[in-house]
Amino acid sequence: MKVAVYYSNTDLRIEERPVPRISEDEILVKMMASGICGTDVMQWYRQKKAPRVLGHEMAGEVVEAGSRVTDFKKGDRVFVSHHVPCYECHHCLKGDFTACEALHTGNYEPGGFSEYIRVPGMNVKYGTFLLPEGMSYEEAALIEPLACVIAGQRQLEIGPGDAVLVTGSGVSGLLHIQMAGLKGALVAATDISPYRLGKALEFGAEHVFHADGYSVDALRKVNNGRLASRVIVCAGAGQAIGHAVQSVDRKGKILFFAVPAGDICLPSARFWRDEITSAFSYGAAPDDLREAMALIEKGKVNAREMITHRLPLSDIRKGFSLVAGAAESLKVVILPDRSS
Repeated sequence: MKVAVYYSNTDLRIEERPVPRISEDEILVKMMASGICGTDVMQWYRQKKAPRVLGHEMAGEVVEAGSRVTDFKKGDRVFVSHHVPCYECHHCLKGDFTACEALHTGNYEPGGFSEYIRVPGMNVKYGTFLLPEGMSYEEAALIEPLACVIAGQRQLEIGPGDAVLVTGSGVSGLLHIQMAGLKGALVAATDISPYRLGKALEFGAEHVFHADGYSVDALRKVNNGRLASRVIVCAGAGQAIGHAVQSVDRKGKILFFAVPAGDICLPSARFWRDEITSAFSYGAAPDDLREAMALIEKGKVNAREMITHRLPLSDIRKGFSLVAGAAESLKVVILPDRSS
């Protein structure tokens, strides 16, 4: 089978590997759609583990099921999560599923950017979901990123009366915009790209600001003289982080959904005096995935229109170039080669 092996953002090689063999509690899935995540092109993060097959936003068709698998069968359309908790450790028993060591270390083999994927028993049990009738494989590639947004916003407790500023209007930023809007918040967004600012308005932001000309005075003008009660950082650039810190109101909360390669320095005296909360978010739990799937199925979150490019596996280099370049593209989805 074909796999796309990551060496760097500009060096992805199509290689041949044997189709994985499954055990009695596993399934084999044919990849039908696999999204390229913004973290996939974080070279400082990915390259230290290269070479490897990336891809963790994968939906496909079950082509083989182990003898002990009862919930899935050949022909089923599924979304499969790469990370699942064990439900038995200290963190899981407290409900802190994304702190589970199994969630951080588990994965499917070899990765979503391959023609076939072996799904381990734990992922079959906790991280595999039948797709609703009518949901495309491509839409299903947005389940995992939306679930991460759901998990992150849970820490912010957004509600009516909140003003939310999203710094960075890529895929994660647009998902945050949609989710915050569903909760009745006033939503504003920043970006350096006019294209993405236009998309932010299209997906529900009430106000947008070009990052190069942004100031807190501009935010105050559209928010009754106040700063933002909630700020979500969706870009790792120093400018985005600086704007977030400047824009959060007293008793406000900042969620660092994206992070830079280096450390983040925060004005501790101001955060102490103004009782500002900072939080970070990594991953999603199975319940978040279920909620994400339901929101996409019901049309409350528009996944279909976020997909701007569909490319065959053999053309994955172009996909990584599009995502890394962050020009006029949003979600890039990898599909099987036509001959596969």
